[in-house]
Amino acid sequence: MTAQKGKDFLMKILSGGSYALVGGFRSNGIEITENPVEVTTKESGGFQELLSGASYRSINLNGSGVFVSDAAFAEVHGHVMAGTHPDCEIIVPGHGTYTGKFFISNLSMGGEHNGQVTYTIALQNAGVVTFTAAA
Repeated sequence: MTAQKGKDFLMKILSGGSYALVGGFRSNGIEITENPVEVTTKESGGFQELLSGASYRSINLNGSGVFVSDAAFAEVHGHVMAGTHPDCEIIVPGHGTYTGKFFISNLSMGGEHNGQVTYTIALQNAGVVTFTAAA
């Protein structure tokens, strides 16, 4: 993968039948973690035991920036307040697109007197996430 522009790393949320851009990220990241299944018992001799061939994957996204519209803020805020898991597209330039349901685990906002309102957001996958490689 060649160098890509960070501004092309996008998060979109399903709204009204199509995916809409959530916000203008200034910084963002995605973390994909493979987690083992622990099967430690009293008979493990004090050592952790992991189930061979078994694991589960988690995908976490974080970002900060400015909302691109009042509608984008309302969509995200509505999911946070309702505790619902929106369908999202996470576009990683030059790599591909992750699509699935995500739990918005954190939404923070702030601003300064002479600046714009900014936000930070954190999401965790809430089910199966599919990956489509970039063409």
